[in-house]
Amino acid sequence: MTPQIIGTYFVCLSLIIGSGFVLVGVIGLLKFNDPMTRLHAPTKVGTVGIGMLLIASIIHSFDIGEPSTHELLIMGFLFVTAPISANFIAKVNIHRRACDTPPEPPRDDTWSTLNAPVEDGDAVAQK
Repeated sequence: MTPQIIGTYFVCLSLIIGSGFVLVGVIGLLKFNDPMTRLHAPTKVGTVGIGMLLIASIIHSFDIGEPSTHELLIMGFLFVTAPISANFIAKVNIHRRACDTPPEPPRDDTWSTLNAPVEDGDAVAQK
């Protein structure tokens, strides 16, 4: 087997995996009703799918002898902007009260310390 044939197999494998992830993201986008649940499908699954398609493009460009690394810039931009845009969309939905707001966290003063929380039975035993 020549390196070109092996590269072609890797390109095909990357395209199939990337297309599968993109398909799952599209189905999730169409199937979910709530904007907050709909948000996860394209940002999480779509990012991996587009990343695999870009990896296939990188491998193919090296395989034909014309190396191109523009896809790395696209991937970096995609991996940086997708979580930020998802965060902004979630904040807009929360501020517009278009979804259920998360419950308030319980009052706990020991979450960032090494102090062990005192149980009610322990407090009685210590007195």
